[in-house]
Amino acid sequence: MIEILLKDGTQSYEQDIRELAMAFCPGEPFVYEEKTEARLSVRARRVEDGDFTILVIEKDADTGGEKRRFEAGFKLTEDRRDNKSAIKKALYEALKELTGRELPWGTLTGIRPVKLIERQIAEGKDDREIGEHMKSVYLISDEKLNLITDIARRQERVLSGLDYKNGWSLYIGIAFCPTTCLYCSFTSYPIEKWRGRLKEYLDCIRKELRLISRCTREEGNPLFGRRLQTVYVGGGTPTSLPEEYLRELMEIIYEETDMSSVAEFTVEAGRPDSLSPEKLDILREFNVGRISINPQTMNQKTLELIGRRHSVEDVKRAFHMARKKGFDNINMDLIMGLPGEDISDVRHTLKEIEELSPDSLTVHALAIKRAARLNTERDNWVNVARAAGEEASLMTELGRQCALGMGMVPYYLYRQKNMAGNQENVGYAGEDKVNLYNILMMEELHTVIGVGAGSSSKAVIENDDKAVFSGNENRVERFENMKNVSEYMSRIDELLDKKESFLRALS
Repeated sequence: MIEILLKDGTQSYEQDIRELAMAFCPGEPFVYEEKTEARLSVRARRVEDGDFTILVIEKDADTGGEKRRFEAGFKLTEDRRDNKSAIKKALYEALKELTGRELPWGTLTGIRPVKLIERQIAEGKDDREIGEHMKSVYLISDEKLNLITDIARRQERVLSGLDYKNGWSLYIGIAFCPTTCLYCSFTSYPIEKWRGRLKEYLDCIRKELRLISRCTREEGNPLFGRRLQTVYVGGGTPTSLPEEYLRELMEIIYEETDMSSVAEFTVEAGRPDSLSPEKLDILREFNVGRISINPQTMNQKTLELIGRRHSVEDVKRAFHMARKKGFDNINMDLIMGLPGEDISDVRHTLKEIEELSPDSLTVHALAIKRAARLNTERDNWVNVARAAGEEASLMTELGRQCALGMGMVPYYLYRQKNMAGNQENVGYAGEDKVNLYNILMMEELHTVIGVGAGSSSKAVIENDDKAVFSGNENRVERFENMKNVSEYMSRIDELLDKKESFLRALS
């Protein structure tokens, strides 16, 4: 257990300290209170005006008595960013000393580390200057520094020919799945229980799309004149919809949205047990260019453990079926660190993926999310998840080698809390199969409007008329749809009123 006691002006840094401490001690409960029996006790205390120390005490697991302590000092200033950096560096050194561990991402705990590189590129820094800054401020490893620098440079090249500042993207959330996976925290509901209300759900999707379309045609509205550039239908599992409803969804999109300027149309067909030849024909008919068929693992025992009904053979059949239907841009997702899996299991999965040869591969490190069963049933799974986390670095490296061996390059990256081995999620693709939506959404480069239960809209407000690589920070305004499907449908008119106000207020 980790106990944190913050005093004298450091309370506002509690989340930063919490995330870094948990990265060093995966699986340990985190308690924010003064008196708790703890294995590690982390305190920030004031020494004199402006000066603080981080005191870390290791306690005996059985007796609670003190075994070792380590202190590191820092000085608070008026600059919050500098303060956060100083506090996290002091804590990092303390925990490194006591645990004997180093984190590949150093003190970085944020979701979008590539943004840090983008800012420095905008300032005109070369790779040497960027590297010196990142290593001195964030203590990042050479491996991760090279990875995010490579991705930032590639994103800059990929987007150089796209006027994304004057565009926007559409996300459509289909909140249904065949089953709910052990690790999943997305908004998803068993499709069988909602068959009788799918028409009602699609009607709500239509209403949202109609509102957004009206805003794009309304002179004076911030969306007026902007061109829709990418469409991403996710979930859940969109292809869990029965064929007649999948066709209706496609018809609604085209009837209510101007698709004439769309450069990329993606539909997640993540669960192979949700696919059929007829559904693939529907997607082809409506010009869907990219789909995902996501095994997560190619080990049958793990598929059963995490709650997937399909088999390894089902994955292969679905993939080959999609190829025969003409899909030449198929993504596959894998998760490293799944409960019960070791290096040999990962090697087996990657060998099977290489034989299929998808066009892109997203390599995820397992993240134990608050709302997932893996967390809510924590006592059952934490030990196996932690054990896999210890090997996660090698697992993700094997995933990288697999992707590079298939001719892919890394093109986007994001991190989450409680990731196995303090790793990351990386999207790899062939140079001509890079997914624009993933870059635009993850790096918050332009406005993404979400529709459907559990979706979110992120309006990116430019600070000036320059591109994002100008170094100026964009402002991001968010709007969240209700997560509960029943509530989403029953309160759709209320939602539309609030969403219209949100869209009109953007400037």
